[in-house]
Amino acid sequence: DEYQWKGPFYFIQGADPQFGLMKAWAIGDINNGDDEWGEEIKLAEQAVQAINKLNPKPKFFVLCGDLIHGMPGTQWRKDQEQDLKNVLKNTDQDIPLVFVSGNHDIGNTPTKETIDNYCKNWGDDYFSFWVGGVFFLVLNSQLYFDSSKCPDLKQVQDVWLNEQLAVAEKHKCKHIIVFQHIPLFLRKPDEDHDYFNLEKSVRQEIMEKFHKAGIKAVFSGHYHRNAGGSYRGLEMVVSSAIGCQLGEDTHGLRVVVVTDEKIVHRYYSLNELSSQGIEKELLDMLAKQN
Repeated sequence: DEYQWKGPFYFIQGADPQFGLMKAWAIGDINNGDDEWGEEIKLAEQAVQAINKLNPKPKFFVLCGDLIHGMPGTQWRKDQEQDLKNVLKNTDQDIPLVFVSGNHDIGNTPTKETIDNYCKNWGDDYFSFWVGGVFFLVLNSQLYFDSSKCPDLKQVQDVWLNEQLAVAEKHKCKHIIVFQHIPLFLRKPDEDHDYFNLEKSVRQEIMEKFHKAGIKAVFSGHYHRNAGGSYRGLEMVVSSAIGCQLGEDTHGLRVVVVTDEKIVHRYYSLNELSSQGIEKELLDMLAKQN
């Protein structure tokens, strides 16, 4: 049923609730300062309340990684995960949740154990799904960032991805959209590699593969600021955090409208989305039945 295009719809993208980072960042102790996350709980609650009020309802709510701040094996991790789950279970039951693994969820250099642990807690680290004729891919971007401790897992994801792109081609889907935690790039496809993007040769290979497959957009987080650019018709969308901001943006969520021809999105602060909902221009796009 979901292979068929039924007209425009929208979803909500959030990123980096990252319970524990705000205090760690404020006191300058990124490794041990994450023993409080009351502020993040409030922000995540505000996000859930804002989403629940939206009418019409979004098709799903995707969280693009760094669900919590505590790295695998750290002291507060379990508590942070439990508190986030407690907030998220108040999401309207008609709005499915989609989770993407981030570097804090499985480690900067993931292992089979850290990935297994994530999967037990949050679901698969990569998978695909269909909504109304649109094909969505969730990827584990840590395997592109540093798979030195689990090279076989990267290989398995690569094989799977090629199979999925073949499936998409066969089904003649309307659009293909990718979710991953680490952006391919922040502003320019050929920018230098740093902590916030993928290494250049890896990036080039993925961008080319995505371009050839006709992927329209990649949505990610990780940067805690809004950014983005494009590569040969592939749009890279980097969304700021629900939690700690590292730039000038506000705590927020991205509303993404999928129409017959294109993908239109806008970042809203939590206050804006809570008080005003989605603006008329985007609602009008949703009302246009094809």
